[in-house]
Amino acid sequence: MNGAYSALAGWFEYLNADCDYDSWSQYLYRRLCAAGVTGGSGLDIGCGSGAFTRAFARLGFSMIGYDRSEEMLTAAEALARKEGVRAQYILADARRIRLLGGKADFALCVNDCLNYIPPQDVPSFFRRVAGCLRKGGGFLFDVSSAYKLREVIADNTFCEDREEVAWMWFNHLYADRVEMDVTLFVRGEGGTFSRRDEHHTQYIHEDEDLCAAAEGAGFSVRAVEGALGDAADRMRRNFICTRER
Repeated sequence: MNGAYSALAGWFEYLNADCDYDSWSQYLYRRLCAAGVTGGSGLDIGCGSGAFTRAFARLGFSMIGYDRSEEMLTAAEALARKEGVRAQYILADARRIRLLGGKADFALCVNDCLNYIPPQDVPSFFRRVAGCLRKGGGFLFDVSSAYKLREVIADNTFCEDREEVAWMWFNHLYADRVEMDVTLFVRGEGGTFSRRDEHHTQYIHEDEDLCAAAEGAGFSVRAVEGALGDAADRMRRNFICTRER
């Protein structure tokens, strides 16, 4: 059994094409502009294969992406080269990020990165992010909601069979988290398939706890909303914050 996003790294954006990264990136950009951030430098924490890092680099920001998966960063660098996008990628656990030589204008921590951080580590993580940002800088983060993890993902199995790859996703709910086992079958030369397995742990976070932790780290929580700002959405919770002290 491998760690999270080892086998998935090379297939992540392909399997998640329905996420509509363009619309998602534009939503994040609009929220940053509304918070007063319209240029400068940004951090993409838990950047994965770099979809948001590349999107914001194309918008003119100087971007650094952090991830703890070497395989994901390899994919991110390859995709950036392919698309002619300049960005820096750093191998680091989100809870250990640091920025040398100045402060960034904003930080992103989106697409479930925070679900991989245990609740007891969130306050110190937020303080570390605050330390990387200028005063007035923006911080946009999200989580898969407690409702999604408890009522939709929990104790369910999902699968998909495509021409090049098939995957299965098994989930088990505990009091504070969902343990996930993912199996991929990847088609190779001659039509044979190879199997890869990896394990994920996603923690359940409540809105009020995240708001309290953000405010304790010196952020002002300007809004909490669903996917792409949809007030009726219950699956994703977006937090729009600015550093006030």
